[in-house]
Amino acid sequence: MKIVYHGHSFLELRCKKDVILIDPFIEGNTLCDITVSSFKKIDYILLTHGHADHVWDTVELAKKHDATVVANPEICGWLNNKWVKKIHEMNIGGWFSFSFGYVYMTQAFHSSGLPDGSYGGQPAWFIIKGADITLYHAGDTSVFNDMYHLGNKFHIDLAFLPIGDNFTMGIDDAVEAAVLLNADRYVPIHYNTFPVIKQDPQKFADKLEESWFPTTILTPWKSID
Repeated sequence: MKIVYHGHSFLELRCKKDVILIDPFIEGNTLCDITVSSFKKIDYILLTHGHADHVWDTVELAKKHDATVVANPEICGWLNNKWVKKIHEMNIGGWFSFSFGYVYMTQAFHSSGLPDGSYGGQPAWFIIKGADITLYHAGDTSVFNDMYHLGNKFHIDLAFLPIGDNFTMGIDDAVEAAVLLNADRYVPIHYNTFPVIKQDPQKFADKLEESWFPTTILTPWKSID
């Protein structure tokens, strides 16, 4: 698996057969290194919640590539009304086996309104379990104590945590979340896209390394194999 970072919370997972996007945000993403037309194929799109900076380009991408969108029922209903044909509804606490691996959806502490103001359902984050790696994408969650339980349950190899503050966790709370999750490695996301979430990711890395947690800072288009 190759994991490519496209700025904000937007990840591209390239597996042997499938390309998976998580929270695609291109138009309006000042850090994004690509355009909507950059992709040759997309098989799945996973959405943590309904805010525009996580779903904005989903309709166009899903239609163009006939991709399956995985999200909660409220977001899936919104997409269905926009003629997105392939959707897979999930909800909090649910597992499902896809062609690229298992996906588990669990609760996030955040809000979830869709771009037109309609209700976006319960926000979530994803555990993605492949043959050789377990990934965690935190969405926009704040820190909460159940992260300790979930970290013990899933033995996470690589975790993506928001650090931007104001709308999500800031650096200090993200460090606390990292300690609770006890993952093998961390990558900061959801920062520097807008002035209000300006952060220095090296401060996050330095604080985590004091607790012996390795951190990788990715700039857009950089990747982890």
